[in-house]
Amino acid sequence: MKHLRYLFLLLVVFTLPTFAQVELENIEDDDDSNVADSAMVDTLQNDSVALPWPQGIQHKLSRLANSVMFKTSQLGMMVYDLDADSTIFCFNEKQLMRPASTMKLITAITAIDKLGGDYQFKTELCYTGKVENHTLKGNIYCVGGFDPRFNSDDLNAFVEAIQKMGVDTIIGTLYADKSMKDDKQFGEGWCWDDDNNVLSPLIISRKDIFMGRFLEELRKRKIVVNDATIDDGRRPADAYCIVNRFHTIDQILMRMLKESDNLYAEAMYYQIAASTGNHPASAKSARAVERRLVEKIGLIPSQYKFADGSGLSLYNYVSPELEVKMLRYAYENDNIYNHLNQALPIAGVDGTLKKRMKGGFASGNVRAKTGTVTGISSLAGYCKSANGHTLCFSIINQGLIHGRNGRAFQDRVCTVLCSPN
Repeated sequence: MKHLRYLFLLLVVFTLPTFAQVELENIEDDDDSNVADSAMVDTLQNDSVALPWPQGIQHKLSRLANSVMFKTSQLGMMVYDLDADSTIFCFNEKQLMRPASTMKLITAITAIDKLGGDYQFKTELCYTGKVENHTLKGNIYCVGGFDPRFNSDDLNAFVEAIQKMGVDTIIGTLYADKSMKDDKQFGEGWCWDDDNNVLSPLIISRKDIFMGRFLEELRKRKIVVNDATIDDGRRPADAYCIVNRFHTIDQILMRMLKESDNLYAEAMYYQIAASTGNHPASAKSARAVERRLVEKIGLIPSQYKFADGSGLSLYNYVSPELEVKMLRYAYENDNIYNHLNQALPIAGVDGTLKKRMKGGFASGNVRAKTGTVTGISSLAGYCKSANGHTLCFSIINQGLIHGRNGRAFQDRVCTVLCSPN
């Protein structure tokens, strides 16, 4: 048995010489680089072994999975044929690994499943008291709903709503109602030296400077705010709400997935949490919803570790099998898939895949979420095979010193999946 294993390793080494050489040459990592070694793909395309579907793909993926790069790094991979309802390829598919930003797929699927495709991210303006002689004798409440897209135009709408009431003077306090979520500013397991946005439910232009900007805009419009007192406080039940600004779940998903925006992902995570009715919303509540979905798709929730919605956390541990089962669940539910699929980056076209897989069989075909943190590179999503079948896949490369090697490997896998045998 040992002799057979030794002979197999020799075969792998001698059939993959170019790839091994390039691995040694990649001594620097550049996350923005489009540098990718295509020699391995060429070798596979020139392979003289002609096998029927899906054996041809399985043969090529087996060769890739046994590359010498995995002497110093780990691979977890699973490919599933959604039309044939069968697994095409597995390699360490149950291995727990850090998903990086492919965690956003799990967040997105859970959110659409729980919240629905017509869900809105809202920020409201309310007041108490009475308006007499153009003066509001009462308090203003800006009620945060963790909308990461809230911007200057939305803030202008708030101020204009006050003007339309005929108010030019406010005698009272400006309150920031941040009660929608807990007071944790960052996710669990986030690195202390990362430059991350504060997770506040009341933000403008991605920053926790809402009330200062609001007061500034009031003054620009010649609305007098006596003493200009700003405080935190929850909107009372008898407050009148005069305007709300909202963005749709599709608007949030588009940037969250196409551009891999961490703030948008965390905002989505806290919408999941808020939907449970727990107040204030917490990551713990979101995790409970995720676990119920994991159980629904036939896996055991306690075998995985969920920490945040974006994949920044060092505490997330999932498996390629889990990601594939999530993608299968989404595909089988049109209400989820239609929202998810349009927001995924397209290879060679847009988002975080714009510079990858250009010009080959995978270009314009693969729709997938990328993931990159130190030591991790991942890719999970959908593609069409040459026989017209829709496939879903998850690839997690872990223990990488040079992230572009992981991306090059994933691109090769996708090329194999999309190419004729």
